Amino acid sequence: MPNRRTVLIGMVALPMAALFARRAYAKKPEIFTGIVRGKAAGGYDVVAYFTEGKPVKGSPRFTMQWKGAAWDFASSANLEKFRASPEGYAPQYGGHCAYGLANGYLVKGDPQQWRIVNGRLFLNYSADVQSRWIKDIPGYVQASDKRWPDILK
Repeated sequence: MPNRRTVLIGMVALPMAALFARRAYAKKPEIFTGIVRGKAAGGYDVVAYFTEGKPVKGSPRFTMQWKGAAWDFASSANLEKFRASPEGYAPQYGGHCAYGLANGYLVKGDPQQWRIVNGRLFLNYSADVQSRWIKDIPGYVQASDKRWPDILK
């Protein structure tokens, strides 16, 4: 039979354990930086997708921090465009795969597998995944928009 001291310790220990357990399962970072550690979009210049229509590697000479990640750009002009409107250039869903998110998974987006749709930059996990995603972009975007950002919790 538990004594009074055991009950009191349990009353303190259980809430403390719950607090630490919540910290262990902290919110995932919004911006995917796993391809090149700490670099958003794998170090690619996200403005270049819009201005040059292709992936262009960024340079550490033109970099800025935004939402906990380093963003590299190919030029100072692109850096300034991003600085003026980061939400307009950053890939949707923090650079995570748009198809994966639509299906309930938080997986990497590959900067080589991209598409701009209605002024929004989307990344996909692979060419194979992108070929599935493009079959119903509006449906997948709608599903992903509903899941984002709650999937980070």
